[in-house]
Amino acid sequence: MNRKVSILGLVVIIFGIIALAMGIVFVQQGFEREAWLAQTMASEQIALPDGSGTIVDSSALAEAAGDMVREHRHGIAPTYGDLLGGENFNPTDPAQLTYAQAMNIENYLYLAVTAFGVFIVVKAAGAFMIVMGLALGVTGYSLWSLGRAFAIK
Repeated sequence: MNRKVSILGLVVIIFGIIALAMGIVFVQQGFEREAWLAQTMASEQIALPDGSGTIVDSSALAEAAGDMVREHRHGIAPTYGDLLGGENFNPTDPAQLTYAQAMNIENYLYLAVTAFGVFIVVKAAGAFMIVMGLALGVTGYSLWSLGRAFAIK
């Protein structure tokens, strides 16, 4: 029985080490991908359309810029269907072309907002895995020690 407790302790320690390693990878990847996206966005030199010259490189700025682009796009037409008026897309129509380009940049900005949110979730999941890995390690060590202590007596 004591041997089984010691072996169980070692198994729990192994699971703790695996959880700890996975958590570290999640946190590292969350920070790395977030930094990559911010750097990539900054290199695109997309500025807020309010004339301030502020470069969009974060979730809050991407959302604000996306909202402004959407507002301006709705100034052209309330919906894409209204813009086309029952016709097909005409790439030679400046209003339709501007509207389509606005939709593209708006999607880019809102996708960045989503990605920044995913990075937060990945880092939080990684932190949880680290805590659980440490807890499993302590629990496993306690079981292993308990099994060895009773085996010696």
